[in-house]
Amino acid sequence: MKIMNKNSISIICAVSCSFLWGTAFIAQDTGMDYIGPWTFSAVRLFLGFFALLPFFFIFEFKKLSYIKSNFKIILINMFLLGFFLASGNIFQQISLLYTDVANSAVFTVLYVVIVPVLAYFLFSKKIHKSVWPAVIMCLLGGLLLSELDNYRVRVGDSLVVIGALFWALHIVYVSKFLKIFNFPITIATFQCLIAAIFSAIPAVSNEFVTFKLLSLEASELMYAGILSSGFAFLLQIIALQHLSPAPAAIIFSLEGVFASIAAWILLDQYLNEFKIFGIIIILSAVIFSQLAPIYGKKIYGRN
Repeated sequence: MKIMNKNSISIICAVSCSFLWGTAFIAQDTGMDYIGPWTFSAVRLFLGFFALLPFFFIFEFKKLSYIKSNFKIILINMFLLGFFLASGNIFQQISLLYTDVANSAVFTVLYVVIVPVLAYFLFSKKIHKSVWPAVIMCLLGGLLLSELDNYRVRVGDSLVVIGALFWALHIVYVSKFLKIFNFPITIATFQCLIAAIFSAIPAVSNEFVTFKLLSLEASELMYAGILSSGFAFLLQIIALQHLSPAPAAIIFSLEGVFASIAAWILLDQYLNEFKIFGIIIILSAVIFSQLAPIYGKKIYGRN
């Protein structure tokens, strides 16, 4: 019963995370009127770090005596997570200069295909047979969410695909890291700091920024930083405590659904019958990926 409860909490965290990620595409898109993509990425990640820092000191700081004997391994893993996070984030952010919100969100969730492949080949992670039909459904749903009536390959779409590889690496490595360092707030907090530093270096070198310009994008930065970077990545890590990377990635693909709905409501981007059908297919894939293993156990007594 406890395991079921933990799984349910993980699913709720994964869906909530997807909602924050998906709706943040609006803030990411509208938040570059006065600042560049590197600056936007760096500031949102610093905000995510500072938002989580008090929770780190309250809930996990005193428990970290374990870190002294494993400092090198933990530091290497945190460095990798920060690099993957910064890379996925900046490719996604730059892509929004060249493509629309819906397409960026849809191509981002290509990690749903990459995650099970990486999990299997990098860590020999067994992939439940229900994952692949769900992955295909997600891809079909994502295709319908993209601009089928006026589709062409754009530079931004290519950048998002590269970013999807880094998001997949991030998901897989978070799941692996939790096995040896089960401190989700610590991971979420300091991966944001490391990723922010990675982003800040080119921002300072290549982009002009002042506090006045930052203030003009304050609401977008606050949403993308505090909610979508800080708390969303914490929710992601909590979800991965009890969900395998591949099923979790399928749930995270809901960010494409939430982004399309948010773009329809807030940016007046058209939500036609193809996109609605795509949303239904992705929702069905998420439900199938969670129910199929349970049903298989009940009927056959195995995975």
